[in-house]
Order: sequence, then structure tokens, then C-alpha cells
Amino acid sequence: MSLLKEEYKDHRSLQYMNLPGLKSFHTSCLLNLIILSLFLIGIYSNCLALPHSINKEPDFVYLFSYSTTKNNNHNGLHFAWSTDKKNWFLIGNEYSFVRCDYGRWGKEKRMLTPFMFLDGSGVWHCLWSVNEYDHAFAHVSSPDLVYWGRQSYPLLDKELTFKDPIVEHDGKIYTIKFKGKENQYFEVKTRDFKVYSEAKQIEASQYRSANVTLSLESGTFTGQVHRVRWSVAEKLIQKTEVANYRAILHDERTQQDVQRFAGLQPVSASFTVHADAVKPISNLLLGVFFEDINYAADGGLYAELIQNRDFEYTPSDREYRDTTWNSKHSWRLQGTNATFSVDTIDPIHSNNSHYATLTTTNGNASLINTGFDGIAVKNGEKFNLSLFVKRLKGSVKSVSVSLVTRNGKEIARGVIPVASASWKNIKTVLTATDSASGAQLAIRPLSAGSLAVDMVSLFPQQTFKGRRNGLRNDLAQTIADIHPKFIRFPGGCVAHGDGIENIYRWKNTVGPLESRKPQRNLWGYHQTAGLGYFEYFQYCEDIGAVPLPVLAAGVPCQNSGTGGAGQQGGVPLDQMDEYIQDIFDLVEYANGSAKSRWGKLRADAGHPQPFNLKYIGIGNEDLISDVFEERFKLIFKAMKEKHPEMVVIGTVGPTFEGTDYTEGWKIADALQVPVVDEHYYQSPGWFIHNQEYYDKYDRSKSKVYLGEYASHLPGRPNNVETALSEALYLTSLERNGDVVTMSSYAPLLAKDGRTQWNPNLIYFDNKEVKPTVGYYVQKMFGQNAGDQYLPVSTVLSNNEDGVKKRIAISIVRDSKSNDLIVKLVNMLPVNVNAQVDLTGLVPPRSAVKKIVLQGDPVDKHAKPQESSITITDKSTLALGPYSVTVIRLASDRK
Repeated sequence: MSLLKEEYKDHRSLQYMNLPGLKSFHTSCLLNLIILSLFLIGIYSNCLALPHSINKEPDFVYLFSYSTTKNNNHNGLHFAWSTDKKNWFLIGNEYSFVRCDYGRWGKEKRMLTPFMFLDGSGVWHCLWSVNEYDHAFAHVSSPDLVYWGRQSYPLLDKELTFKDPIVEHDGKIYTIKFKGKENQYFEVKTRDFKVYSEAKQIEASQYRSANVTLSLESGTFTGQVHRVRWSVAEKLIQKTEVANYRAILHDERTQQDVQRFAGLQPVSASFTVHADAVKPISNLLLGVFFEDINYAADGGLYAELIQNRDFEYTPSDREYRDTTWNSKHSWRLQGTNATFSVDTIDPIHSNNSHYATLTTTNGNASLINTGFDGIAVKNGEKFNLSLFVKRLKGSVKSVSVSLVTRNGKEIARGVIPVASASWKNIKTVLTATDSASGAQLAIRPLSAGSLAVDMVSLFPQQTFKGRRNGLRNDLAQTIADIHPKFIRFPGGCVAHGDGIENIYRWKNTVGPLESRKPQRNLWGYHQTAGLGYFEYFQYCEDIGAVPLPVLAAGVPCQNSGTGGAGQQGGVPLDQMDEYIQDIFDLVEYANGSAKSRWGKLRADAGHPQPFNLKYIGIGNEDLISDVFEERFKLIFKAMKEKHPEMVVIGTVGPTFEGTDYTEGWKIADALQVPVVDEHYYQSPGWFIHNQEYYDKYDRSKSKVYLGEYASHLPGRPNNVETALSEALYLTSLERNGDVVTMSSYAPLLAKDGRTQWNPNLIYFDNKEVKPTVGYYVQKMFGQNAGDQYLPVSTVLSNNEDGVKKRIAISIVRDSKSNDLIVKLVNMLPVNVNAQVDLTGLVPPRSAVKKIVLQGDPVDKHAKPQESSITITDKSTLALGPYSVTVIRLASDRK
């Protein structure tokens, strides 16, 4: 998961169009096609104002390159053109041809004072200041001003800032001159924009700006003017026109269907199955992706009920923005004549350096933990409680541990002896005598004295599969009910962290809990590492899912703000052998014998048999930079040599197009990476109009894992509209299951009141799990997956493009059961009467199960309904408006 995804989306607002009244076309596919035709023959809105006929285009024009301060300098590089340097025409109404990728979204990703120039070999370059304070600048190049390559962020001396660059070049050396602080001027030199000289101070007279300031229709801006052939400007115009047209399509919403489909009658659809053309598809097509975002782990799937159980919370978890986020968070002292402090003198383990010291003079004070927004308790429920404790002084021989309600009522209690002056793990079982939604844990010494306390833990006995240190039963079961064929973990952006030091290291998450190393969560809270690699592997095994761990490619998150030049830091090359060895050790941990070093650690945790790891993801929607490529190649080649049996999954950036996507695929092609991980979060209109996305893929190249996707609407609901657009797309994934090997919606989990990202598949609070409409679509497809695809030909009574793209069918067979599964999607506001020709495919018994999810597009609570129907060779099925239907024909071959 990435914070920058929203910024990669297409421009979706009609403000980018210059054609009067174009908004009215939005609801008419026919007129949209007319517009597209006009675009393709070169009648552009900007060109209508030209004083030339269409057959007398200018040979040369002037091109103005500039940026604006709008949106806090986030909008990137823009162009305008003119034939006379007087009358200027915006290209795409300030369309963003390049956006800065430096640092985090929010205060970073800014482009200030760009300087663009053409070098002697015909390559365009652009340099800019990334902000007002960092000692870095940005560089990117392009062969045609349309496609821009990888960005780089060279570092200057730490005392320098970089403002208002200009570039001079003599065919061999580029001299970059810029302003520093307090009217100082400097220059650096380079031959290739990779290696730079040290910055040298120059006289102000040596800095001669080539910038001009122009008044455009959108404001007054400073930039550079270039004389270019008309064809150069024309390509820029074409790019914006096509982008704007696509934005119209992708902006289509069901709320416009009343106008879009005015007068539409019920549609008849005839589907003919070609069983003789059956093709194998991936048996891992639908899985789940778990990332610790939205309190998905601690306080969520991980069943631990005590928050800050190890007293390791630190203000740095929240970048020092919350002074209450410290070692005492979620703890308080109740009673008199007592003190509560946090110490580090003699910890249980160096990875768990903090512990609590509780001193009482009368044995009438308690240390209270509030849990994660309270502790939900049911009458009769049993809890396993444990804590590490040691006597420091006094006569404390036992402590009372109890669950109390907010008003002080005790609803569970146990007494634990304290008999040692060294750390001991003591345990008891608490049985609730009443129910409460917001209970708290109280630890009370029963006599005067001083105690050290750490690793205070409370687990419900009823965890998933009864595992100790296990998972919350209802949440784990809700995920398991999807029947995911794999689980990707532990992230997402969490996997590669905020800066090199925050990269998620699997070794920190295994072994005894007191020895695991907690750390700051990239999403701004705390990870105990209680839910670690052993627990992930165990959960995969428990639900029959293939494990897919994702490891950083030696670089931190592309949204990182830590480590110098944002995400451009990387594990130092002289440490990469050690980093790669950690990956080798993970394979041994998962698959090695119980006598091997890391296999023994797995066996000691209670699993002597291997976990049968087959897949490893390297990288997660990274910025595809030189820094990334260098480290990814080292890892990939080492893995190929050491573990050729492992399938390594690469990455091609955070979205379905753009520089990272193109550059990532170049690396995958060059290295012959078996599978690449694609991500995109798009509108329902995008999913409707891109159902043929994978039909175009070259089957001889890397396979695809669609690792993160979701349908997004303004306000980010998860409703029938988003779910049906995903269902449409899932039918296309099944059709292309020979090239798409895996897919997973994202994010998976979100806790009410602790949500940082919407929409999610499953919401929950301490007492209840709240699956979304999108969840039920995933469940319908997951529980009815197949490994053989049967092609279908379709004939509709209405062939309008908008109608055709909102009706979909997929037929698969599960070769293990020989069951035939038919999935049908109707995203129209009218019925579709579907005749499915299943001649020769219907088993002797014709009563079959039908599952239908249907509702108003804005409905957030629709659930599937099951029934039994009769199927013949040529049955007609009534598909209700806005519905997805699954029919499973159980084979008589069992």
C-alpha cells in the first residue's frame, strides 16, 4: 500500500477540457466516440483558435515550459505554445507532463523553478528545486517531452540549498548553476547527470538566467521558451486530448445512468460456451493481501488484547507529533501511595529494553491497561494471561490480576505468586463472570513493595484454530471464508518501511516474544512484531493458502521521508551481501530441515515440518530508479543462483502506466523475472473500460500478480457500484488467467476509528466484524474458483458500447471436483435476460445453487442471497439490474 497512489490517477475533472459544453457528452457513448474520432483526425480544441487552416500548420512554434505554485507546487511541468511569442495557448489546460517524485506526499513531491533544455544529442533535460531547505535537486530526461525517464536526486554539500537552476553545456560538460542561501551562487559539473563535481561558489555575474516571465490565460509564470517543430507540440497536444478523453470514460458513474441509458429496454444476451477450446488458468488466481495498516495487526487480527504490553511505545512512532505516545501509553496508575515509572536498567532482552516499575506502600494501588479502545469481554469467556515480573524490594509475594469495567466492577480475577528477584514469566487463566464492551486490565500487588513488570499479555483462549499467540477468531475466519489461494504479507509499504532503518526485517519477528524487535509502523503507530513471520506462515497453512512474503528490494518506501533524498537511499552496496543472506535465511527458515540453523528456530516454535515456501516478492511498487535497479538485480541474480526453485516476484511501480511501470517492465524483460507485481487503484469507470487490459499482454513475457487493486469513488465508499465494477474486472482476470497468476484486493482490514485508508475489504471493531459489499464479491469468486477457463461467445440485442461493457460472463471448471461455475455480471439499470448454452456440460441432476448479489449502486450493505434453481442445456437466466450471479453446477463425478 502507498500514500502516493492518489496522485498517480488520471486527471478526472472536466476543467481540463477546452471544448465548450463537453460535459453534456459525458452521458452519451455515441457522442464520446465522435469526440474520439475528432481527436484522432487532429481537430483539437486548442487548435480551433489557430490563425492557420488545418492544412497549413506552422513548421516551427515556440514552446514555453513552466511550473506553478498551485497545489503547493505539486502540479509539475506544464507547456504552452505560440507562433509569435505573443499569443500563447495552454497545452491541456496545465496538464502535468512530469511530476516530482521526491520525498513524501503532502509537504514534498514538489517541483520548484524547473529549468528545461535540449542537449546536443536531441535529449531534453529538466532540473528543478525539490524544496526550500534540502541539499538535493532533481533531474529527469526525455527523448520527446512526452515520455520522461527515471528521476534522480543528486545530493549537494549539506550546507547548500538549490534554487533557480540554469544549465550551460558545451557538448561534453554540463554546468549547473544555481542560487544558494543569502544571494550566493554555485555551480556543479557533470558529463552524464550521474556523477557530479563538488559544488563551487561563483560570482553573481557568472549566473545569467535564461528564464522569461509570461502572462498566460491562467496567470503569470516564469519558465523557458524553446523553438521546436510543430510536430513536437502536436504530440504534446495529442497526449492531453487522449488523456482527457480517457478521463471522461473513467469518470462514468452509475449516478449518470438515468441519462446515459434513458429509454434502454431489457437486454437479451446469448452466451455460447466453447468447451472444445478450454484453456488452463492459474489455480492461485484469487488471494488476499495483508498489510498492517488501519490497526490490522495489533488491535486487529493479532488477538493480543493489551496495548503497549511491552512498554516500548515511543514518540518517534508518530514522528514526535503526539507527546502522549510514549512508554506509558495505555497505562495509568490507580490508587494512592504508589508510583509507576518506566526503567531500562535490567531488561528481559535488549530488543525489549523498557519495563514498568510499580511501587506501593500499602498494597492498594493498581496498574491499569485500557487495551485497544477497551477490552471486549463475554460472560463465561476464558482468557490466558501472562506477564514477566520480578521482585525489586519489599515483601510482595503475589499480585492480583483482574478485568474491571469502566465503572470499577470486577468481572474476572486471578492471583499470581511472585517468588523471584529475577525475571519470571507467570501465567493464569481469567474467566469472565459478566460481559463488558470496554473492560480494562488491573494489576495490583497484594502487599507493599516494588515490582518490575513487562510483556503483559491477555489472549482469548478461543483464537483461530486454538493457536497460542494466535489470531482473532472471527476476523481470521472471515478472511478464510474467501478461500484465498495465497496470502501476501506483511505489506505493502510496511515491508520496505520509512527509511533504511525502518525496513521490515523478518528475523526481528520470530523467536520468543520478549526477544522480538518492535518498531515504528510506516502508517504512524507501533508494531509489536507479535504477529510475525511464524504466525503468518502458520495462518497460511491453517487455511490452505500459499504463503507469499514480500521483502524490500534493498530500498525503502517510495513515500519515505527518512534517510536523505527521500526514497533514494538504499542499503549500502557493501552491506548487500548480508542483506541477501537474510533472504536466503528466510528460505531456510521456511523450508529447511529442523536440524538447520534457521529451520531449528522454526521447529523450536512448534513446527518441525517445512512450510513449503515457493514464492517471494522482492520490492513493492517502488520508485524504479538506478538505486532500485542496482539492488534488485543483485538480489534477483543471487536468488536465481542459490534458490532456482523459488519464484521471485518483481515490481513495476504503483500504477498501471507511467515511468515506474515502463522502467519496471524493462527490468523484468531484461532479467526474465517470472512474475511482476502490478498495482492500481482506479475509478469504476476505469474498470469498466479496461476489461481488455490483459488480453493485450505478451504471453511469452513475465506473468502478472495484480497485488493491489480496488475501485475508488469520491468519498471512498465500498458499495454495490464499486463491487460490481470489480466483479466485471474479475471476469476479465479469469479470462486472462493464463497470464495473470494471482490477484488480491487491497487493503484487507480496517478498524473503526483507526482507519487511515478507505475503502477496505473488511471493517471491524472490538466486538464485531463488518464485511463490505466488495468482500462478498471476493468471496463469491474465491469460493467458486477454477483452474480451467471455457471461452464464451456473446450476442446481445443491444450493441451500444456502454451496454456491452457492462455485461460480462466467465465460465470456469474446477478440475478437482469437475464442477462447472458460471459467473454473470450485469452493471446496467435494466434486466438482462441471459441464455447460456451449456449443451453437453449440464450434469444429470439439474438442481444447482445460485448466488446473487444485487442492490442499488449506493448500497453499502448488500449481501448475496442463495437459492436453488433448475438448469438445462439452454436455460434463460434473469439477471437483475446491478447484480452479480454465480451458478455452480456440481459434477456427478465425485
